[in-house]
Amino acid sequence: MVLQQYSLFDGLEKEQFDKVLPFMNHETFEAGTDIIVEDGPNSKIHFIIEGHVTVMKGGITLMELKKGSVFGEMEVLEVLPVVATIKALTTTKVMTLSVDALGEIYETDLETYSFIMMNLARDLSRRLRRLNIRVIKASLPVE
Repeated sequence: MVLQQYSLFDGLEKEQFDKVLPFMNHETFEAGTDIIVEDGPNSKIHFIIEGHVTVMKGGITLMELKKGSVFGEMEVLEVLPVVATIKALTTTKVMTLSVDALGEIYETDLETYSFIMMNLARDLSRRLRRLNIRVIKASLPVE
């Protein structure tokens, strides 16, 4: 299945992944639909299976994400309002994994839960590293 290609599931054995799958949901969003809204709540990690979205902060486009991308994971770890709006640019299909589902995985299979959380930490660390590099490059004097 395509979901096994996402880094959040790195290291999971097939039987572990098969235990996670029932906790996931399919959602489809038409072009122009706000999937999550800046300053609003979010309790799900979204895996883009098909489609294209834009990430906006204060109405300014920051980036675009497509198949293979993940969003919403920050709010799953830290229950704070969403920092950016995610809007579908095309019909977009996602699979989601909610905070509640993660809690159930924790209660039923601690090893699988640990793999997922470690992978989530790694993904966020990579994103922070890339952002740090951008900030450093942007602050260097132009020669």
